[in-house]
Amino acid sequence: MTAALARYFSGRGQRVAVFKIGPDFIDAMLLEAASGLPVYQLDLWMVGEAGCRTLLYKAAKQADMILLEGVMGLFDGNPSSADLAKRFGLPLLLVIDASSMAQSFAAVATGLANFDPQLRIAGVVANRIGSDNHLQMVREKLPQTLPFYGGIKRDAAFVWPSRHLGLYQAAEIADLPQRLDSAAAAMAATLAALPLPEVTFDQGVEEPLPPLLAGVTIAIARDAAFSFLYRANLELLVALGATLCDFSPLADSELPACDALYFPGGYPELHLAALAANTSLHQAIREHHRAAKPIVAECGGMLYLLQSLTAKEERAALVGLLPAAATMQKGVAGLGMHSVTLPLPQPQTFRGHTFHHSSLTQAPQPLTLSTPQRQGGKPEAVYTLGSLIASYLHLYFPSNPEATAALFRGAFFHH
Repeated sequence: MTAALARYFSGRGQRVAVFKIGPDFIDAMLLEAASGLPVYQLDLWMVGEAGCRTLLYKAAKQADMILLEGVMGLFDGNPSSADLAKRFGLPLLLVIDASSMAQSFAAVATGLANFDPQLRIAGVVANRIGSDNHLQMVREKLPQTLPFYGGIKRDAAFVWPSRHLGLYQAAEIADLPQRLDSAAAAMAATLAALPLPEVTFDQGVEEPLPPLLAGVTIAIARDAAFSFLYRANLELLVALGATLCDFSPLADSELPACDALYFPGGYPELHLAALAANTSLHQAIREHHRAAKPIVAECGGMLYLLQSLTAKEERAALVGLLPAAATMQKGVAGLGMHSVTLPLPQPQTFRGHTFHHSSLTQAPQPLTLSTPQRQGGKPEAVYTLGSLIASYLHLYFPSNPEATAALFRGAFFHH
């Protein structure tokens, strides 16, 4: 729905800035494809209220329209999409899956609209409608005080394919432009009728950053296997003075000239044979490590640096820097927001999140453990070996810019 909105209005000459609430990487890729503009994550805990305000204010200065896609249900999580909407006075369009209900739609919609009287509810849309008769039943008992902006019929032409970590990445959906156009066209009547209330954002305070990474070149693993990157992370590295370059563990036999390596998360389990076969790059990474140059690895990036990874009974020998193996499993092994304090050499705290379907075996003693934001959450280990620091955690670098600079200068193993 959010992607269709972005496609519809950008196709009519509007400059549409889109945000994804929560830490999701893949939704942001699809929203970028729909809007043609960069998409950033918003989260009151991970990004912080000040960070969210700055991002929204900058977007408001440059765009004609701002769209925010929520995370899970409106009130799910702490903080939730509702909390963020309330904090910034944002109007909400309720999108409800009506595929397995009729008149009960009105009860769900009314409950959402009235659960927190401080929210600005602009109206409601029914998703996955089966027929005109179904649409009529869905709207029958809606109160007149809750504007109804129609229903979107089920259509395979604009369903995104999905797998274990969520949707397919934008680059993997060959007919994505056609799907976006189909969704926007199917929703045109609904979208044209939507209210577009104005919102005013206070100016965020943006402190100038010292050039702590001036002269440092960071090579980033980026290809179909490694693509879970926060745009805000990359922009922060540049703002700190770093030079960024990309390389592909799938295709490149050697590393670019660099001072540090960054292996983000992704889907190494889908490309095991190709990653395992590229042994010349494995050797180059091990030489980088022997030269005591920093390596920062997150989630899928960490899996690539292990001795082996097993998925669907296929075991592949990988880079072998970290003396451990991992196995993919059917269920979620880790999920949620975390903070972690690292010795850099002074204790410095990052915020971030974790979401993975694999677990490590025979792992080394960790440097430290993260603190889950949610009570009862499972801590994540952070491993170091010489100039390598690795974890399942996806760190949000703007949560601590100075510590980020220390991370890529290898301060954790120089103290």
